[in-house]
Amino acid sequence: MLDRFELEDVLRTYRVVADTREQTNPRAAERFAALGPGLERATLDYGDYCANVTLPDGKHLYDTSTRLSPACIVERKMSLDEAAACFTRDRERFKREIERAGESGAKIYLLIEGGSWEKIRRHSYRSRFRPKAFVASLTAWMARYDMTIIFCEPGTSGALIREILYRDIKERLERGEYG
Repeated sequence: MLDRFELEDVLRTYRVVADTREQTNPRAAERFAALGPGLERATLDYGDYCANVTLPDGKHLYDTSTRLSPACIVERKMSLDEAAACFTRDRERFKREIERAGESGAKIYLLIEGGSWEKIRRHSYRSRFRPKAFVASLTAWMARYDMTIIFCEPGTSGALIREILYRDIKERLERGEYG
């Protein structure tokens, strides 16, 4: 278990890792900037973002030159339209990804930009996916995969991803999960 000073030293090395499949565009550039200095790119087995730190022995928690199976991930969807597609035409692919994360014991956060439960209920998205079925899928997956669903505005997502992953890794370090 790390003492307070070691914990502070490790947390100073905190950085976000973005999956290499996360597209680069002007909106992503804003999000990446909000993710903070030292943003790393790596191939994640599941999810779009995870955290990395340098441990007291000088080794990184995750070697970003290899494929990563992180303990906590944020899966980001750019809109309710994209999220609806994940529960309809892309459901099997999305299910396999979430199941891989669950089988690894990963904590899963599904962050949906520009969405809300109220927008789903009003059918304020472009899909034939009925609001009742959308809500049922989201809430069932919350229970089935211990997934936390978060809605935010696109301009907030980078800072929120950074904070979620920071708090998760800090808690794990304090519990002694990483040395």
